[in-house]
Amino acid sequence: MAGASNAHIIISLNITSMLRNHLRGSGYQAYISDTKAHIESINIYYYPDIIVSCDQRDRAFDNFLRYPCLIVEVLSPITEAFDRGDKFADYRQMESLQEYVLVSQTRLNVECFRRNSERQWVLYPYDSKI
Repeated sequence: MAGASNAHIIISLNITSMLRNHLRGSGYQAYISDTKAHIESINIYYYPDIIVSCDQRDRAFDNFLRYPCLIVEVLSPITEAFDRGDKFADYRQMESLQEYVLVSQTRLNVECFRRNSERQWVLYPYDSKI
């Protein structure tokens, strides 16, 4: 998100740095908010805060990904409802997507939505009580 708050940027940078170190040598690649997610079935593009792919087909694209396995959005007051609603509904059209993670920048709270073996999305919440 252009013009994001300093907290938003720091959270995104910290998550991306940890992912990059964790994924090194695995064939997975983490990208930051300048890389678009292209949802081919509805021909729409979004700029997620963090996007991860290991799909070889994504190597053919220069400035977007079509086959991510993970998308992370750092929630902002202005975009939170959209990130939780219509954007998540659109992201669910991507067959390759396995996890959608929402990170609060105002409280210690992370919501991880994972696609299970029945192709249904299950919420795994993480907050300060854990």
